[in-house]
Amino acid sequence: MAYTISTAFAIYFVLWWVVLFLTLPFGVRSQHEDGAGVPGTDPGAPIATQMGRKLIWTTVISAAIFAVAWLAYFGETSPIAKFLERNIDGGIHHICYDVPDIIAARDTLIKEGARVLGDGVPKIGAHGKPVLFLHPKDFSGALVEIEQA
Repeated sequence: MAYTISTAFAIYFVLWWVVLFLTLPFGVRSQHEDGAGVPGTDPGAPIATQMGRKLIWTTVISAAIFAVAWLAYFGETSPIAKFLERNIDGGIHHICYDVPDIIAARDTLIKEGARVLGDGVPKIGAHGKPVLFLHPKDFSGALVEIEQA
């Protein structure tokens, strides 16, 4: 399993705190806005922050976000789930190498017996650079990407 229980708890813990800080400002009224200030306090000091309610909402929202992410990661249609079905012990799903000349690298790899996926013409990848993908069966099940440096 790619996610261990401790990793899942760590991710949820960080997510929970992020959501808490996002929910803190909602529904807070200052003494100045309420018109009832306590002498000697700052007029911007909050009144009735409703922390219990915010903690409950933080937990619910964090759980929903975590569940969606978990399903995307482990759902039946997830590429990672498909990879883990084929490779029960896990392994490397994808690795990318920067190469100075993608065409020369492609030609060398083809000459060595690697198969290029698609038509062999580099496409623009996620980083705005030309990329090619090599067949996983030629690299012990790992999808290999080469990217123009």
